[in-house]
Amino acid sequence: MATKPTPSEEFSTLPISIPPLPSYPVPATHYVYLRRNAPKIATPDDSRSLYLANVPVDSTEAHFRALFASLVGAGRFESITFEQDKRSAKTSHEPAQAERLAKHHKKRKREDEELQHRKEEAAAELPNTWTRELHRSGSSAVALLADEKSVDIVLKAVKKLKKSKKYPIWGEGVKASVPTFGAQWLKDHNKLSYPGNDVVQAVVDAYFTVFNRKEEKAQQLAKRLRNEPDEDGFVMVTRGGRNAPARRDEAEEAKQKMLDKQQKKKDETQDFYRFQLRERRKAEQMELLKKFDEDRKKVQAMREKRGKFRPEA
Repeated sequence: MATKPTPSEEFSTLPISIPPLPSYPVPATHYVYLRRNAPKIATPDDSRSLYLANVPVDSTEAHFRALFASLVGAGRFESITFEQDKRSAKTSHEPAQAERLAKHHKKRKREDEELQHRKEEAAAELPNTWTRELHRSGSSAVALLADEKSVDIVLKAVKKLKKSKKYPIWGEGVKASVPTFGAQWLKDHNKLSYPGNDVVQAVVDAYFTVFNRKEEKAQQLAKRLRNEPDEDGFVMVTRGGRNAPARRDEAEEAKQKMLDKQQKKKDETQDFYRFQLRERRKAEQMELLKKFDEDRKKVQAMREKRGKFRPEA
């Protein structure tokens, strides 16, 4: 629970009343700072989203749904994305070859096929070991509202709280739908950390099903790319194994080496005849002698100038 810092012109301050808890039986006030969302990379939903800073550590979507409902009524809030949700990256099921080739080839899938693949990938994920996540102190989130008008209504409602002093109560109306912390929370974590053998076997089977499917598609795609002509209409023949061709970057590197070799050969043909080589070497020698003579004159002039200099007594 943070103390209230100096208010910023960009952020609006949203005070939240924290009810007494068995571990800390004293009422407190937590301050959340919000503004219109303006990320560096714009998205279509920026106009109807709010950036929230210093969210409580026990925040959930249900908490903020109840909070916004108490401010502007139900139906304005859609969803919320916490900072740790953006940072946490799921384990990739892509084999190395499939992940590499996917950058060069994108195929439109049918919706039913894509939905089936999503279900298979979801089944390949290990089960979560926590019934409820804790957030880092001072973390942020992005709340998505129904429309741009809802953003204006929320910001106006937050400003009115300074006059009324009736702050919304944190966690009011969400206790039944959100797992509680405490001893039971830790017991559930200990239980979920040791799933049964049948659960682990099912996840492993699903994972290798997805892996083998993507590996097979990668091999088929590699065969097509192996015979794909370049921008000049030529097919680059590079080293490759029995199952897959050489990597795309290796093919580009081999192509560049071939172009450099052709350019070098072209430069050599300019001095093909012996008299051309003799004339070029003679011109280079004359240029070196000319520069040497110029440098010798400069050194001589510096010596003469230095000899005329006499320090004052």
